[in-house]
Amino acid sequence: MLVNAADMLKKAKAGHYAVGHFNINNLEWTKAILLTAKELRSPVILGVSEGAGKYMGGYHVVVNMVNGLLKDLDIDVPVALHLDHGSYEGCYKCIEAGFSSIMFDGSHYPIAENIEKTKELVKAAHDRGLSIEAEVGAIGGEEDGVIGKGECADPNECKQIADLGVDFLAAGIGNIHGKYPDNWEGLSFETLDSIQKLTGELPLVLHGGTGIPAEMVKKAITLGVSKVNVNTECQLAFAEATRKYIEAGKDLEGKGFDPRKLLAPGFEAIKATVKEKMEMFGSVGKADE
Repeated sequence: MLVNAADMLKKAKAGHYAVGHFNINNLEWTKAILLTAKELRSPVILGVSEGAGKYMGGYHVVVNMVNGLLKDLDIDVPVALHLDHGSYEGCYKCIEAGFSSIMFDGSHYPIAENIEKTKELVKAAHDRGLSIEAEVGAIGGEEDGVIGKGECADPNECKQIADLGVDFLAAGIGNIHGKYPDNWEGLSFETLDSIQKLTGELPLVLHGGTGIPAEMVKKAITLGVSKVNVNTECQLAFAEATRKYIEAGKDLEGKGFDPRKLLAPGFEAIKATVKEKMEMFGSVGKADE
């Protein structure tokens, strides 16, 4: 059964580890992430961007697919289904469809409008038992058509949003989505530390987890990050494994063209990537605590 993410992230913050948020793109992705979480006894957050939700056929399809897998695969670790970088309208659609958690990304609005819309959505989410994430300071790179440069959030604005009752907060600290360019300056731990001091016990979120060096991720976790988002790395691993399979001519051998065989190496590559991240984040074994 889906749970909201508030409890798992409070535990992560108190225990100085992070829960992985892994974006799902289809059945293979979802199954690979859930099975890895079960094997490693780790709580997990399944993230769905609005673009991926549309690609998979809609939010009701996603909710029913995830609920079906939880039941049929006997997944007995905490799992949250979370809208990633949701628009105002998208948040309401996911609340209605049966998600257990939403993110409202109001970072591109003036702070007063971000506060107003976040406040309204906090009430809507909490009335239905969902957790809610908000964002301050654009995360760099491209996210569903919105391009940010990796700005650093204003700690005082973070405090204003935190005080609205959000369950966790994404704050820009120089991180970006997608592959990191060669001239990337790294995370601003000074900004993160300032935000943490003002927001106290509130779990913080690191977006753009792909490509950030492990030691930086671990340091961010010590400074209050309790949720790390990963998407691109799983996509790259899946693509590489699939390419190798086809380049080796495996799809031309026997029934190698069958999607169950064609997609199997990519599926295993996602599992390996998720395992590596859960170990890095320190969430292995935490589902039973």
